[in-house]
Amino acid sequence: MKLLRINHLGIAAPGLDEAMARMERLFGMGADHTEDVPEQKVKTAFFPVGESRLEYLESTDPEGPVGKFLAKRGPGIHHVCFEVDDIDAAVSQLVAKGVRMIDPQPRAGAHGCRVAFIHPSETGGVLMELSQEGRA
Repeated sequence: MKLLRINHLGIAAPGLDEAMARMERLFGMGADHTEDVPEQKVKTAFFPVGESRLEYLESTDPEGPVGKFLAKRGPGIHHVCFEVDDIDAAVSQLVAKGVRMIDPQPRAGAHGCRVAFIHPSETGGVLMELSQEGRA
């Protein structure tokens, strides 16, 4: 498995409008991409930061992953996403090592990517996402 870069940091927020206004007020920047991701029960807004991005996540369902995160922990950093060169191979390698995965098979994510999440119990408490661009 080859980690290419930190693709983005995911930040859980009660609402995208407030998060977008905050980024505009603080840094004078607007989102370069917004998207509904029904598979993950979120709306997203991406803000470019160098070669990476910040992804703000608004839950569309209180029983979805981000809705549960917000109820338990409140707003804040939700996950770190690593871009990989071959997500199928990366997930297969992790599963073969016995790593607990939230997604034992890659699934559709924002920007037309394929994604898979590693369970935080495997990473010292940090939810980690693997992503491969352009192959959804």
